[in-house]
Order: sequence, then structure tokens, then C-alpha cells
Amino acid sequence: MATSPLLAQKPVLPTAVAPIDSADPVALMVARLDLEQYKATLKGLTQFGDRRQGTKRNRDAVDWIEAKLKSYGCTNTERIVYRYEPPTLAERPATPPPAATPPAAGQPSLRRVGPPATQASGGGRNRGIRTRTGVNGDSLLQPDPRLRALNAEPSTPGERQEVYCTKVGTTHPEEMYIVGGHMDGIGWGEAVNDDGSGTALVMELARVFNSPDVQTERSIRFVLWNNEETGLNGARAYIEQRQKLQGIEEPKGSRKYPEPKWLGMIQHDMMMFDHGMPKADGTIAKEQRPEADVNIEFQINSKMWKASSELAWALHQSNSKYATDYPAQVGPHMTNTDSGPFQDIIPAISLRENERGTQVGSGWNPHWHQPTDVWSTFSDKDFRLGLNAAQTTLGGVGRLVGATLKSANKM
Repeated sequence: MATSPLLAQKPVLPTAVAPIDSADPVALMVARLDLEQYKATLKGLTQFGDRRQGTKRNRDAVDWIEAKLKSYGCTNTERIVYRYEPPTLAERPATPPPAATPPAAGQPSLRRVGPPATQASGGGRNRGIRTRTGVNGDSLLQPDPRLRALNAEPSTPGERQEVYCTKVGTTHPEEMYIVGGHMDGIGWGEAVNDDGSGTALVMELARVFNSPDVQTERSIRFVLWNNEETGLNGARAYIEQRQKLQGIEEPKGSRKYPEPKWLGMIQHDMMMFDHGMPKADGTIAKEQRPEADVNIEFQINSKMWKASSELAWALHQSNSKYATDYPAQVGPHMTNTDSGPFQDIIPAISLRENERGTQVGSGWNPHWHQPTDVWSTFSDKDFRLGLNAAQTTLGGVGRLVGATLKSANKM
């Protein structure tokens, strides 16, 4: 049977490029985000290896982040100081060891193809092919001797620090949104995606919002959490130390609020790798999948689920308006990142490369906590996905805080 010529014709249409709305100050701010600038910030983080908490490389990274924030004009940088004492073996809950399969020659022992479990972390349902995930602790799986040596210092208990800075609002300095990403990593790589991608994103937003001509009605706090990989300890320390200080003017009559009232928390954690579900043999496509998107998640079982869902959809709307390349989708199963400790207190959402529980947790990213989480693993398409997440958040937060641009003659 002959194929109809009309059916045989499958023209490929070029992607339409939305023009920048010069009358929209938020659109002009989003346009200041640049792929090469994002990559440069992320590349700078790789000099500290995996930035594992409790090491000199982690402390050096905190210093570097603070210096960069100050160079952007976010000069009111501060630090949360807390202590981290990991539980002893006797204090850890007993769990049965997972079933293991012998690794192939030269391959990590943490990957195994298997049937999907019914329930995923965060409440979602796993579907399709699932590969085993875990944290690499074997230095010999890192082939780069320089990186192996850089990451050799073990973590030790004790004092921890994390840095933040604040864009102070002009009309309502007593209210703010928190924008975060975690700067620590594990796995004997460079923690490029987990979570250098989110850290660089937050730093780039701080750079744009702290441009001399940008003003906002409400405040924005940019936080680079530490100790995420050990159980969200940095975010928990922030809440413990700062929650009761919200909205208190200090000194009275000064219109200065060391801890403005929290309006919402937006977290960024693993932003770049969307290559699809594992194949039947457990491998992942080398190229980004054509349907790659930005995942925005809230937790449906949290006390603040309704307000969190509204915040998620607000960012979804901003993605439609401001993101240049990739769409967004909203999901209700936020889990395992620094927005978790906030979810019963304020509206809290998380931006991801994939759904955290059902997809990342099912092995959609083979570099997660592995030695391959290094700069050379990722392509410009991967980096551009991270940039689109930055466009999504900048657009959404810019509208929420009433961002405007001063005219040149008023500066």
C-alpha cells in the first residue's frame, strides 16, 4: 500500500525565539543571565573537588562563594555557624543490607537493574526500569589522580559554616523569599551537578538581583547550604537559629530586619542531567532527551501544601514567560533536599532536573554521588537546562518581589 505524500511529509519547524519584552523589567533582568557566565561560576566551584563537608576544601569553597557574592555587590554577607557531630555506629538505626550483584569489570558496584519498587521517597510511585543507586566511597574509582588527591582528606566532626547574603527590599524589607542551593557534595568527583549546578544558579541570581540598577519591593535571601548530604543539617541549623527572629526590627525604628518574615523557600538541587529512563540493560542515553524539562516540586503531604503548590505554579507560569529553551512541569512529591525542613513552616518548593523520588531515586542520573560527576561529563545542552532553571526562578521571584530597574538618570 503506497504511503500518501501528505503523510510522508514531516517538515521540521524551527523553534520560535520569543522576543525580549523591553517594557518588562523582569524580562530584561532574565536576559542578563548568560550560559557562559553560568558555566564560569560552576567551573570555579570545581577547583574544590567534591566540597565534602568537614574538610578544608569545603571551607575554602565557602570562602570563595562569599568573595564572589561580595564582588557582585551582595556585600551584606553573613554566615550560619553550627556544629555537626555525626551519629556513632551504635546510634545509627539498624537496616538490613541491600541485595547486591557482582559488578562488571571496572564498573562501580552500586548499579543494578531491577523491577520498580511500588513507593518512592516523597510519596510517588515508581514506574518503568529502575537501577540501583548509592554513594561511591571508593577513591580508586576516580581515574584522575589530581582529583583523587584533592578529595582524599576525610570529613571530621566539628564546626560548620554556610554563607548567605540578602537583597534588601525598598518597600517591604521586613518580608523575604529564600533562594537556596547546597554547596557540599560527595562521591569522589567534582559535585558539578549535585549540587554545583544549583549553587552556581543561586550565585548567578544573586549577581543579577544585586546589579546597581535593580531594586525590589521585598527582600530576597540567597543561601548556600552546607551539610545537605549528611541530612539537611545546614538548613535545619538555619531554621533553629533564625526562625524566631523573623520580622523583628533591630534597632527599633531603623527599618532594618536581620531576619525578615519568610514568604517562601525555593531550593535548587541537581539541575542539568535529563537523559531519560534507564534502558533495559541499565545504561543511560549519552544525549539529553528531546523532552528534557525543569521539574518544580512541592510536597503534597506537608502542612503548607496548598500555598506551596501555588508557589510552584507561579514559577511554572514564569517558565512559560521567561525560559528560553525548556518547559517546566509541576509535581507533588518534593523530597530529600533543603526545602524539606521548611515545608511545614512556609511555602517551599524544589527545582530539579527530574522528579527526585520517582526518577532520580530510580537511577535516571548515573553520575549521582559518583566519580563521574565532573565537568567533562556534561555538555552545553546540560548546562543550558540549568540556565533555564535559573531563568524560571529569576522570572518568578522577580515578579513576586516587585523587581524594577532604575532609569540611568536616577542612579
